[in-house]
Formats: sequence, structure tokens, C-alpha cells
Amino acid sequence: MGGLFSNPFVLALATLVGTIVGAGIFGLPYVVAKAGVVLGVFYLALLGAVVMLLHLMFGEIALRTHAKHRLIGYASLYLGGWAKKLVTLSTVVGIGGALLAYTILGGDFLYIALGSFVPFSNFAFAIAFWFVLSLFILWGIQTIAKMELIFNIALFLVVGAIFFFAFPHIQTRNFILSDFSYVFLPYGVVLFAYLGLSAIPETAELFKHSTEKRQLDNLIVWSSIIAGTLYLVFTLFVVGVSGAATSQDALTGLIPFLGQKVAVLGAVFGLVAIAASFLVLGNYLKNSFRYDYHLPYGAAAALTIFPPILLFMIGLREFILVIGLVGALVAVLEGSVIALIHRVVKEKGDREPEYSLRIPRFVLFAVMALLLLGAVFEVSFR
Repeated sequence: MGGLFSNPFVLALATLVGTIVGAGIFGLPYVVAKAGVVLGVFYLALLGAVVMLLHLMFGEIALRTHAKHRLIGYASLYLGGWAKKLVTLSTVVGIGGALLAYTILGGDFLYIALGSFVPFSNFAFAIAFWFVLSLFILWGIQTIAKMELIFNIALFLVVGAIFFFAFPHIQTRNFILSDFSYVFLPYGVVLFAYLGLSAIPETAELFKHSTEKRQLDNLIVWSSIIAGTLYLVFTLFVVGVSGAATSQDALTGLIPFLGQKVAVLGAVFGLVAIAASFLVLGNYLKNSFRYDYHLPYGAAAALTIFPPILLFMIGLREFILVIGLVGALVAVLEGSVIALIHRVVKEKGDREPEYSLRIPRFVLFAVMALLLLGAVFEVSFR
């Protein structure tokens, strides 16, 4: 067992899967309950393949570059200042939107866990969740990032508990095949659930030797398969139990069928997982403002913690709406930049990669067109 946990491939796989699987998993049952199983599986398969391709391209970009960068750095290096600005916009929108989504979900989970004892509404709990975690970001608590894997294990425990308790309550009549009035609803939510681009460079750096780096492409493929399988099974279990009553946070809708205790258990573990993600992403964005744009500490912290709560206060409080828009917009911005970098890095890269993709030009443009059209439809039909 000790050898298993010291295996670089296993550790890297756990890191990448743990980064991909996050709060987005809780939004999948709702959109599939609305759109139907056929459309849900279609989106999970198609967009899972698209995101896997983007991850593979990003992995090759990292392997073709000696210097250590993140997407902003690669964009600046290979495409120029306009691409750096575009990725910066994507980073701010993506992380800010994720912090807003975590605030919404944190309020829902706190209400499930403590609503019977504390006379607060979801709104008040969300404010409390944001306030406490924002203090940690303001104080600069960095060590939480090292615990990310443990917190993601908590999220997997939520899923496992729901599997265990939900199985006897699944009813086939709760599944609908398709409802085309919700045909675009799953798009952005599925993308939000799958995207794990930020973890690709970190994962590549876990491999110290060239023989280990040759496993990066297999690692990305397996992480996509594991995440997709987990999403599908979790979604089918939740929808199979709650059917049309499936809630946007997945757990609230299970209470009438599985009881308050099961939902509370899920909410507690879910809170731990999303709190960890909130802190890691918040610190990342704060430090991006500090180190990439040389803002003072106070200004960087303020630009990180206040926009999400201001958006929440003015009425942007629908979890599905937020993750759908964020997923679609981040995917088209970052996916297009990665596709363009991938074409350039073949010639301008300064390192021989451990794997090299041969992707026809029409496939790259098809991916970019799909992401662009998806973003347009996502915004238009909201």
C-alpha cells in the first residue's frame, strides 16, 4: 500500500481527478432531470471528449516549454499581449464566478446542515459562508492548498454515501429520455464540471523524469474517464431517487426520499470540499493580481473577495445559472487560446515533448466553433 501512495502516476491521477471533480458535480442531476437522460449522456460524452482534448493539448504545451508557466504565461509567450489579456479576463471571470457559485452552494449546504438549529435563511448562511472564508483569504492562509486532496476525498465520500443510501430508492419512472425545451441547459454546467485546465501544469510538474512524463497523456485520459463515469453514476442515482423534484444543489431534493440525516451528512462533507476550493481559488486570484499586475495587497484582496458577494447581493443567486454561464464563457476563451497556442508551440517550443498530438486543423477549428456557438446559445437562452 505504501508503494501505491508513493507512485507518481497514482498521486498525479488523484490530484487531477480531485481538481476536475468539484462543486460542478452537484449541478449535473438538476440539468439532466430537466433535459432528460439521452441529452444528459450526450453532453457528458461529447463535452467530456472535447475537454479531454483541451487537457491533452495543454499537457503537450507544458511539455514543449522549458520554463514553468500557467496559461497566462503560455498565452503571453506564444501569442502575445492580446492573448494574455484574454486569459486574464477568463481567469477573473472563471474564478470570480466559481467563488460566487461556491457562496450560493455554501448557503444551501449550511441551511441543510444547520437550518434546524439556527434560524437563518439560505441567504444569511451564504453571507456567513462568504464572510468567514474571505477573512482567511484576506489573512493569506496558504497552507489550505496543501490539504486540497484531503478535502476532495471528503467530496468523494459524499458521493459514496449518496450511492449507498440512494440505491434502494431508485425508480425508473423518475427518468425522462429527453425534453428539447431544455436542450441547451446542460451545456455550460457540464463544461464547468469537467474543466480542470489549471491543474495540468501542476500535474506535469509532479513527474520529475522523462520516463514519468511519458505517462501524462494516459493520466489525462484516465482522469477524464474516471470523472465522466463518476458524474454519470452520481447523476443517475440522484435523478433516479428525486426525479422531477431534483434540486439545483442535488441534496435538498433528496430530503423527502432519503431523510434529513443523509442530506446533512452530504452537506457537511460538501461544505468541507467547496470551502477548500473557495480558499485555494481565492488565494490564487489574489496572488495573480499581486504578482502579475503588481497591485497592492489590499487592492488585490478586495478585487478578489468583494465582486462575488456584490453579484450575490444584487440578485445573482441561481447556482445553475452561474455555473452554466461561467463554464461556457471560460471554455470558449481558454479553449480557443489553447487551440491557437497548440498550433504555434509545435514550431516555437524549446523542448522535445514526451508525447505529441497530431490534430487536423479542421478538428481544432471545429472545437473552437463548438465552444463559441455553445457560449452564444448559453447566453441567449438564459
